[in-house]
Amino acid sequence: MSSTSTSTLAPVLEVFASIQGEGAWVGEPQVFLRLRGCPMRCTWCDTPGSWKLSPADRARIAAARGARHEEAWASPFQAACWIAEAEPAGARTISITGGEPLLWPDFLLALAKMVGERPLHLETAGGHPDTLARVIDAFRHVSLDLKLAADLEPPVELQPGDGAVAERAPVDADDWRAARRRSLELVRGRDACAKVVVRGGRPAQDYEPLFEDLLRVAPEVPLYLQPVTPMHGVVAPTADELCEVVETARDLDLGVRVVPQVHRALQLP
Repeated sequence: MSSTSTSTLAPVLEVFASIQGEGAWVGEPQVFLRLRGCPMRCTWCDTPGSWKLSPADRARIAAARGARHEEAWASPFQAACWIAEAEPAGARTISITGGEPLLWPDFLLALAKMVGERPLHLETAGGHPDTLARVIDAFRHVSLDLKLAADLEPPVELQPGDGAVAERAPVDADDWRAARRRSLELVRGRDACAKVVVRGGRPAQDYEPLFEDLLRVAPEVPLYLQPVTPMHGVVAPTADELCEVVETARDLDLGVRVVPQVHRALQLP
């Protein structure tokens, strides 16, 4: 981090314009701000390069006039400028993803003030509910991942001095249950969706605790099942496996949709 850093700086991995490929706003043209840093270790993560921080990190800015690389640590003002550069024409919804954006709450709040009335969307694992409570009013939409502890390796927190939020990531199923329920309480009654990644070889009943918490806490929040994109040895569910998970959710009268990673299918960033 630069010697002039403050808590409002955050490490940027990339800024680019594309089509939202997941969740409730799938298909909408958006501009994406991907932040670095994540303590979670999902076995099916499609951006493991976002987990760690390094002094050599650079931010890729896919500007409309051509891509380039910049110093990774950025102020909210610098990030807002990069967002404007990435848009090919008129202003788009801004999707902030990661990594885990909730590691950088002061940056998120300051950026929200920079962009004014433009819609901000947050992609989060929901593992930092206290931090989510701090920033949630700055966002028009929250896409909340509901994770099984069995799909995660032990968390790896960022190093002291990196400037990330002090709130620790969940470490086991009980921690995840508590964080999940608190995060669901926070998105209840808001523009939000819940996403569950479905992998092959996992029985449908394993997902019941996630669905039951959604039903109990925020039943009006739509549920999106996302068949995993095969990678790192994790396989996609079969049609039968996926249908069993769908019916498990439907048996609880949850509003459920199956949406794969559309941007992957379209070969978009």
